[in-house]
Amino acid sequence: MENLKVDNKISAELIYRSADTLIILGILILASMHSSDYNIQGYLIVGLGASLLFGLVGRFTDIYTSWSGRPFFRDEVIRILVTWLVTFLFLIFIIFAVKTSEEYSRFVLISWLFSTPLLLISSRYALRSLQASLKRIGINNHNIAIAGITEQGLRFAEMINSQPDSGFQIAGFYSLDEEINTIELPRQYAHIGNAQAMMEAARSGEWDQIYLAPTSGQSEASMRLINELADTITPIRLIPDNFTNSLLHSRYMEIAETPILRIYDAPLSTQRAVIKRIEDIFLGILLLLLVAPLMLGIAIAIKLTSRGPILFKQTRHGLRGEKFQVLKFRTMTVCENGGNIKQATRNDCRITPVGAFLRKSSLDELPQFFNVLQGHMSIVGPRPHAVSHNEEYRQLIPGYMRRHLMKPGITGWAQVNGWRGETDTLFKMEKRVELDMEYIRSWSLALDLRIILVTAFKTFHDKNAY
Repeated sequence: MENLKVDNKISAELIYRSADTLIILGILILASMHSSDYNIQGYLIVGLGASLLFGLVGRFTDIYTSWSGRPFFRDEVIRILVTWLVTFLFLIFIIFAVKTSEEYSRFVLISWLFSTPLLLISSRYALRSLQASLKRIGINNHNIAIAGITEQGLRFAEMINSQPDSGFQIAGFYSLDEEINTIELPRQYAHIGNAQAMMEAARSGEWDQIYLAPTSGQSEASMRLINELADTITPIRLIPDNFTNSLLHSRYMEIAETPILRIYDAPLSTQRAVIKRIEDIFLGILLLLLVAPLMLGIAIAIKLTSRGPILFKQTRHGLRGEKFQVLKFRTMTVCENGGNIKQATRNDCRITPVGAFLRKSSLDELPQFFNVLQGHMSIVGPRPHAVSHNEEYRQLIPGYMRRHLMKPGITGWAQVNGWRGETDTLFKMEKRVELDMEYIRSWSLALDLRIILVTAFKTFHDKNAY
């Protein structure tokens, strides 16, 4: 029997967290540059506090791009910006609360606010490049095999290949005896044997890890395989199929000493629902005050350029399917609200000249802040669809109506990932629903703030807005 291979994988988490010390170094360097006589102890305490807060907040904003398909590093840049902004605002609140703000230079703090994200992003990029280089020369590298030529196995392999700094090298695929060979193995992956060959490799420690991707519905065969692998020296991991993955997203509870899985349940506890409502009221009032002059100008422009009402009302489904009237600035010559509503299309002749600009910039959605304050909507959540469209798609997409386990939003996770606008194919609506459900399962205050910031950046250049 071969000896166990030494695990030469360098901990990415340790390297990335070490870069957070730049938060402390950044404020100390800025303070020393600003004045030769500065309170090093005070700035050191602020830097240490920020570093600890950044790590804590980062636990709630650590959301990766496997959801959206964007490059991993681009997603991490957004996460760093949101995490640092929340950290800085919270730290400033503490400084003012303890009445020590006069001890710190505003110039240093503002410079620190803008320079820290640049330092963190550049250091993370350098470290990721280093890890990718180490992988190419055989350091920081795990040789892994995947057992099962299945959809989830191939998807996992693609994700590994899209992240060259992951430290994993795919040796190939084993085919399992119970598989129904309906999926062809792509040319870039080697077929390295059957289930028996996989068992021999697991016993000899040929690979650093073996990932099981069994065929869906073969539970008995999968359990038999897992039991046989118990007598091996290789770490074994399971890639869940769609059914298992849905169970993993479920929450556990206990009633009358009986364990219960909450498969389809309200996603927010009472406490989390209160937090989200406070967020909606606070940000809703703040944003309404900021955009009130703009809304007045839009109302005047609509009234002067086309005949009809300023506001457009349409029946939508809200939380748990309750109906409400969503508000928008009118952008068309028609105000459809019946059982057969045609979606807006590119170069739609019904759209007014002012309406075209409002739809492109998403400014037609501004009146929905009143829906938010009324409690019918949230600032962030699954976008509400017309009732007729709900009735259509609930017949075509399994689990479609689970979107209504949370209040609909002015913007949402699907929209910032490019799935807004016309759903002229079923696939587009399926992707929108998929991302909506991922948002519902993973809701956090930090995620909402991140979506709001991304929405603000994308408002005027969204190719799907028309």
